[in-house]
Order: sequence, then structure tokens, then C-alpha cells
Amino acid sequence: MNSDWEAGYAAGYRAAHRTDVRDITSDRGETPPKPEKKAPRKVSAYSKRYGREFRRIAPKHKTKSGSWKKDGFKRAQKAAHAAARRAKK
Repeated sequence: MNSDWEAGYAAGYRAAHRTDVRDITSDRGETPPKPEKKAPRKVSAYSKRYGREFRRIAPKHKTKSGSWKKDGFKRAQKAAHAAARRAKK
């Protein structure tokens, strides 16, 4: 019974990770279609303001070595959001 499970698992793993699947378009000499490039996301004014505030506030929530203090990221994020909201008004 245990070997049945192992055989099924191995077969499923091989099927999911197959690399020998042929690309039909390359067999006929055609190039596969290239996906269209998406336009980059337009960054909002709030997002820019939040990023500036976060970079300004983050050092206060870090240790001397540059790693985050306990709950530092969470507090810096909250403070940056609050500062960005205040600057918005």
C-alpha cells in the first residue's frame, strides 16, 4: 500500500515538472508569440509622499547596525502613513 502512494506521488511530480514537452510553433519554424509589454503603473502622489516619509522616519526605528528594532517596521510604517496623511491636508 505504501509503495502505491510513492509511485503515484513520483508520477505526479514528474508530470508537473516536465521539461521535455515540445513547443509546436518551434517545430514549424515559427517564433512563439511575444507577450505585449504592459505600461508601468502610474505612481500616485500619496505613494510618493508615503515613500518620502517612510525613508525619513525609518532610521529612528532601526538599531545602530541598521536592522529593525522590535516592532520597528510596523511602527515606522504607521508613523509614515500618519505623516503622509497630515501632509496631504
